[in-house]
Amino acid sequence: MKDLVKLYQSKLISTEQVADLIQSNTDIIVAQCASEPQGCMSKFHLAKDRVENVNVFSVLTLKPYEFYINPEMKGHFELCSWFHAQGSRQAINLGTGTVSYVPNMLHRAATDRLKVRKPHLFVGTCTPPDDKGFVSLSLGITYEKDILENATISVLEVNNRLPRTQGDTHVHISEVDFFVEHHQTPPTLPSPEPDEEALRIGENIANLVEDGSTIQLGIGEIPNAAALSLKGKKNLGVHTEMLVDSMMELYEQGVITNKEKAFYNGKFVCTFAMGSEKMYQWLNNNPSVEFVRGKYANDPCLIRQNSKMVSINTCIMVDFTGQVASESIGTNQYSGTGGQTDTAVGAIEGFDGLGKSIIACRSTAKKGQLSTIVPVFPEGTAVTLHRSHTDYIVTEWGSVRLTGLTVKERTKALISIAHPDFRNELTEQAKKLGYL
Repeated sequence: MKDLVKLYQSKLISTEQVADLIQSNTDIIVAQCASEPQGCMSKFHLAKDRVENVNVFSVLTLKPYEFYINPEMKGHFELCSWFHAQGSRQAINLGTGTVSYVPNMLHRAATDRLKVRKPHLFVGTCTPPDDKGFVSLSLGITYEKDILENATISVLEVNNRLPRTQGDTHVHISEVDFFVEHHQTPPTLPSPEPDEEALRIGENIANLVEDGSTIQLGIGEIPNAAALSLKGKKNLGVHTEMLVDSMMELYEQGVITNKEKAFYNGKFVCTFAMGSEKMYQWLNNNPSVEFVRGKYANDPCLIRQNSKMVSINTCIMVDFTGQVASESIGTNQYSGTGGQTDTAVGAIEGFDGLGKSIIACRSTAKKGQLSTIVPVFPEGTAVTLHRSHTDYIVTEWGSVRLTGLTVKERTKALISIAHPDFRNELTEQAKKLGYL
């Protein structure tokens, strides 16, 4: 035990010293979302005057850090975002020229990057070491553990407020180059209160979920509404990328039992988590939650092995042919592909033939001014889900299944769940396109 304490102490450095490790023309990869190493990232900019062309890869960057929010950092640092969030969006809106988007599928985020070049520096977060010398990577191992194992230099920011989670999250201190102690409340995610429209969408989603299904549920108002509507279901299981409060709540209510899952029976499977402090306390040493790497959790070949797999995601708009846009409007990148394609493809290819992919959205945007069911996407819009993979589409006006339908049949079906104010106009546009 004394030797482990000495080993750990010998690797302790300050957040300022982490900035000293940064080198020009290299890649830094940081942990994502609630695992964001906020102490270290707040000091990256200190290396500005001696480095150039440093790419910092991140997902769901939560804060507007100096290293990329300041326009003077252009040429020195660039945030390379796999999935935009409030931090990266703020920099884009300010026109700093310091943010780029990285197209990817979540289950290949780590492996694709490692094919390009070896990362120089990985910075993540962890719990304090236990008496055996192991830390837990806590709230996420989507790509974090793969990168830690391959980076030239690895740094973990130790936070005694993080939960010690179970699964593939444990790393021995001998496998890490440096530790930084930075204790803070982990970033939390408030649960938005669904409005009437969202609740109607949630009910339509719940009508498609059978008892005993294994579900993947995203974040936001509509997934929260779906969770509320699932309260009458029995023996649901969870195989998801992101674990959120609504899943914990359904478990506590006895709706989620994980007892009818085809594999990982009795356990939640996830690759990262973000929610309330209550959820973090619930996760601490909780043997019912298994954290696995993203290349495993989100592999469509693995997802398809779940019984009655149901993937529930949201989008920005859907075109008449069934293409789904969930991340951009035109060339304006709003979020990212994330795991939507992974989970949708895995669900519809379920081994038992009972899997479903559900894509939900409100029927209008801009306070009712625009239809989200559209003839064609604006120029430059990224297609998140290929039309051949689109299964169920849900709005507050109902649900339709597009699998196996012709373009003509898809067009009719989608117009039937568009907002009534736009149905006549959409029908005329479909005729002009030759779809009807």
